[in-house]
Amino acid sequence: MTTARGPQRADEWTASVRQRLGLGRLLPLGGPADGAWIAETAAASVLRGAAARPGTVLGKLRIGPAEQAGAGGGPGAPQVPADPAPPPVPPSAMPPGPLRIEAEFSAAPDRPLPDAAAALRAVLLTAAAARLGLEIAEVDLTVTALLEGGAPGQVTAPVPTTATVRVAEPEGPVATAAAGVPGVVSLTRVLGSPVHTAPDHVRVEVATAANHRALDVARSVRTAVAATEERLPVSVLVTDVVSR
Repeated sequence: MTTARGPQRADEWTASVRQRLGLGRLLPLGGPADGAWIAETAAASVLRGAAARPGTVLGKLRIGPAEQAGAGGGPGAPQVPADPAPPPVPPSAMPPGPLRIEAEFSAAPDRPLPDAAAALRAVLLTAAAARLGLEIAEVDLTVTALLEGGAPGQVTAPVPTTATVRVAEPEGPVATAAAGVPGVVSLTRVLGSPVHTAPDHVRVEVATAANHRALDVARSVRTAVAATEERLPVSVLVTDVVSR
C-alpha cells in the first residue's frame, strides 16, 4: 500500500545515498586504536590545496589501500597484543591500514619531470601527515601533459565536490561535548544522525577546521565523548574539512 509519506521517504533515501556516494571512500585516520575516519573528498580537497603551486596542475586524485606485499606474521614473529575493544569500522569504511595516493598531473617543461614529480610527492606526503593524519605508504604519480608555453604561473584548478554535507545542531550531552571540541566546525549527518549510539559503540560525525589536523580533532572528540559515555568504544567520522 502506498501512503502519502511514501514518495517523501523515497526521496529522502535517494538523497541520502547520493550524499554518501559523493563522499567517496571512508579512509582510516591514524592507526587502529584511533577510531577515526575521513571522507575521501574531504581529504582530497586538503591535498589539492597543498599542491596548488605554480608550474603544476593536479588532475585526478584517488586515495585507497596500499598494496602490501609479504606481510609478516610467521610462527617466529613477535606477537603484539591487540587493543581492548577497538572502535568498530563505520559502514562500508576501509579498515585501518596504510594508504596509497594515485594522482595525475601536468607540469611545466622548465624543469626535469622526475624533479617535478618528486616535489609533488613530497608535498602530498607532508600534507597527508601534517594536516590530516593519513598513513600514506605509497604515492603513484603519472604525468599526463606538459603545460602550454611552460605556464610557470599556472596552478591546480579547484575541483568542485559532489558531496553536500548536511550540518546538524547538537542535541544531547554527547553531541554537545563533540561540538565543543576545538577544531570542530559543526556536527554533520551523512550515515544517519550526527551521534549514532549502538549497544556496543558510539559514532560521531563532524566537520573539522582546515587549520586543525583532522586526526588530532578526532582524537579530542573521542576523549570528550568518552567522558559522557561509559565503557562504549567511540569512533569519529570526519565528513568535511572547512577553510575559514
